[in-house]
Amino acid sequence: MLYPNILIVVTGTGIFANGKLSTGLWLSEITHIYHSAEEQKYKITIANPKGGSTPVDPESLKPFVLDKLSEEYWKNSEFKNLLKQAKSLNDISDQQFDCIYLAGGHGAMYDFPDNIILQEMIKKQYESNRIVSAICHGVCGLLNVKLSDGEYLIRNKKITGFSWFEESIARRKKEVPFDLEALLKGRGADYEKALVPMTSKVVVDDKLITGQNPFSSKEMSKAVIQHLNDNIITNK
Repeated sequence: MLYPNILIVVTGTGIFANGKLSTGLWLSEITHIYHSAEEQKYKITIANPKGGSTPVDPESLKPFVLDKLSEEYWKNSEFKNLLKQAKSLNDISDQQFDCIYLAGGHGAMYDFPDNIILQEMIKKQYESNRIVSAICHGVCGLLNVKLSDGEYLIRNKKITGFSWFEESIARRKKEVPFDLEALLKGRGADYEKALVPMTSKVVVDDKLITGQNPFSSKEMSKAVIQHLNDNIITNK
């Protein structure tokens, strides 16, 4: 049996533009999808824009947000080594994946939106009717993707992502380079968010699956796995 292969794209940026505050990948936004994919025996590839070490946001390691699953993975030296040895997007750009999953963390706001290789990979992925998924600030990677007809991929699509009010709660409004919520709406996306900030919200629009924030990680992984498995059955 051929198992699906999933590409998890993570940030390689570990500091805000002010040069003072650390950032990086938000740990739970990779651990839940990685765990679910591993349970399903999927082939998993982890990559960041330049390859090599993946910084992890220290805020995501604090007790209040570090769930049990993520804590277990953070103690796992084999998993941590995978983050240290991420593939570069350039090295895997010609490979085909059943799902591309953009993990978040504020670092993604810097090295996802304008990455031409990532844009092209997502365009090909979407236009070949394969799953494109993104969570929290990972949604930044969808902002500038244009399809073959010149339209933004997210135009008229139901979508979610980290809200501007949640940036206030996170105390990062002054540090972030842009307002993700506003830009998504500006690109013509049908933006949705949870009634209560910092609670789980997952939006599915056909092959496009997005999660609002770190607290959506578990529900997001379930949605992606379900759609992947359904797609396998449909295409048999």
